[in-house]
Amino acid sequence: MLRNLITVGGWTMLSRILGLVRDQLLAAFLGAGPVQDAYQIAFRLPNMFRRLFGEGAFNAAFVPLFTEKLTARGEEDATRFASQALSCLSAWLLGLTILGEVFMPWIIELIAPGFDHAGGRFDLAVKLTRITFPYLILICTAALVAGVLNGLHRFSMAAGAYVSFNIVGIAAILLGALVFHDTVICTAVGITISGFVQLGLLLWSVRRAGIRLSLPKPRLTSEMRDMLRRLWPGLLGSGATQLNLTVDTLISTLLPAGSISWLYFADRVNQLPLGVLGAAAGTTLLPVLTRHVAARDATGGQQTLNRAIDYAAILTFPACFGLLALAPEIMATLFGYGKFTTQDALSSAQSLRAYALGLPAFILIKVLSPGFFAHGDTKTPVRIGFLTLVLNLGLNLLLYKPLVHVGPPLASTIAALVNLAFLAVILFRRDVFCPDRALIRRLLRVVAASVVMALATLILTRLIAPGLVGWSGLTRAGMLSVLMGIAGIIYLGALWALGVARPDRIVNRLLRRKRASQ
Repeated sequence: MLRNLITVGGWTMLSRILGLVRDQLLAAFLGAGPVQDAYQIAFRLPNMFRRLFGEGAFNAAFVPLFTEKLTARGEEDATRFASQALSCLSAWLLGLTILGEVFMPWIIELIAPGFDHAGGRFDLAVKLTRITFPYLILICTAALVAGVLNGLHRFSMAAGAYVSFNIVGIAAILLGALVFHDTVICTAVGITISGFVQLGLLLWSVRRAGIRLSLPKPRLTSEMRDMLRRLWPGLLGSGATQLNLTVDTLISTLLPAGSISWLYFADRVNQLPLGVLGAAAGTTLLPVLTRHVAARDATGGQQTLNRAIDYAAILTFPACFGLLALAPEIMATLFGYGKFTTQDALSSAQSLRAYALGLPAFILIKVLSPGFFAHGDTKTPVRIGFLTLVLNLGLNLLLYKPLVHVGPPLASTIAALVNLAFLAVILFRRDVFCPDRALIRRLLRVVAASVVMALATLILTRLIAPGLVGWSGLTRAGMLSVLMGIAGIIYLGALWALGVARPDRIVNRLLRRKRASQ
């Protein structure tokens, strides 16, 4: 499981790094203002579907069924099931896309109530969203094909295909800014083009694996009904984090111009560890837990879940406290160029700190959710999802006026903590999640090491790099790299001092696994 987690996490890390490059170009060429705000609304809708389907609910509904058929009945029956699912999903998405294109002005009024018709943001958002909306069909069908690969335990291409989203996006921004001189339109077109590229790569990989998917006439068979019963609740259950972020965006349209952009860039930095660890753990954990459930191995399932939490925590908590310590410096270094001003970077850093407080909860939700899905339970997560959505909306309405752009991310963080608490308690009562004393001790020590690292980094920054936010680009980036490197050394030293892990043993273990896989 660790090797698969590292494989998926590695591809996701590459995708997130390229995504940061893409966002840096967006910040430099569009800045933080009405045009950026309109684009972010156009991007939010298809991107929400990408995260829900690509990283959550569809895997939860499809992969266990596909794996069961592949194991019990063979490749032919599993291929027939996957083809029928692909056909039904494509037909439904096509109808949804047509309706979306027709009723787009009303959709924008719903998700961006703060955009008035006179300011220009509304009309631009409608135009851009109509360009990006067909991405839904492409990315959701791509998620099904990726699910086939995950069911075959071929995690590499399923994760690697998403890298093309950012490669195409970077090319679209550069062409729009330097060749066609219409950055925002070209960027929107690039989103849809990237969907074709991702789907094509995944279909090619599935064919190489020996699976030949087809598009039979869509029929709502008993198998499809079973999958849909698992899918629809899971959309909210595993996607509660993304739906909460959408609520944040909706509320942010009521804030001053630029707030949507500040929230977006803060979320993008927060999504780097969240995507790498959360998506990787959720994707690789589900098939393993499903096998334990099928074998009636409750103890093995508990131990697997504990290991996944342990692996995630060692990387999650230092990321959380590191973002809290260096948020202004990180935002200024990554995005403080061109039309994105220093004040924009500082405002976005305030939002980032609010998001970072909930980072461990966001990731552990991804880790615990498969504990329900592996047992075929998608109803409980959706009930919790509804509860946290209502809570998040209420907190947003309560906080957005006094805290402005800090209110929505803080509301999302509180909602995520409540979500995590419910998931953990229910799984504990069902004997699915049973944290032992060793895990609890390690978690406490990891938190302590992370706090030591953050405090040392704050002190060091004040001593050797006061006013780093205002430094020039390359000098600022160099100093930030030095600070992050020192922070990493301090964290590893604290882990060693507290008896959590010895760096040499970690390296040797990874090298042994690499040699074993060759």
